[in-house]
Amino acid sequence: MDAKHLAGQLRPLLSRHRKDRASLVPMLQEVQDTFGYLPREAMMEIAFYLGIPASAVYGVATFYNQFRFTPLGRHPIKVCLGTACHMRGGQLVLEALERELEIKVGEVTEDGEYSLDRVACIGCCVMAPVVVVGDTIEPRLTPFKVEEVLVKLR
Repeated sequence: MDAKHLAGQLRPLLSRHRKDRASLVPMLQEVQDTFGYLPREAMMEIAFYLGIPASAVYGVATFYNQFRFTPLGRHPIKVCLGTACHMRGGQLVLEALERELEIKVGEVTEDGEYSLDRVACIGCCVMAPVVVVGDTIEPRLTPFKVEEVLVKLR
């Protein structure tokens, strides 16, 4: 994303917030909602707008696991690792996805098709382990069913 285009999109977003450090997290959330992730250039613009070091913005953004620093893939995949999913093999499902997609959590495949993340709970404990692909819940997943789910997307 070029800096000029980004700056044009950020100005109205930033102007809705007070020039106060207390606005930092809401700004980061809004930027991520807008772009799907936190571009480095956006964090630099926020730092400039608030008059704080870029390292302070980065420090806050990396503290909270809600923020991502890479764009989502066309098919974002979230693996639930809440208690029920973890106890029923969620970690094994995650490992199978990492092998199949050849990426780790927080990464995007080279072709931009898939991104992989883990979440604390999806709220579908009775169907554990659960994976969400885009907006579709894939219930009772096993490592052996991972390839099946991916084939449906291709």
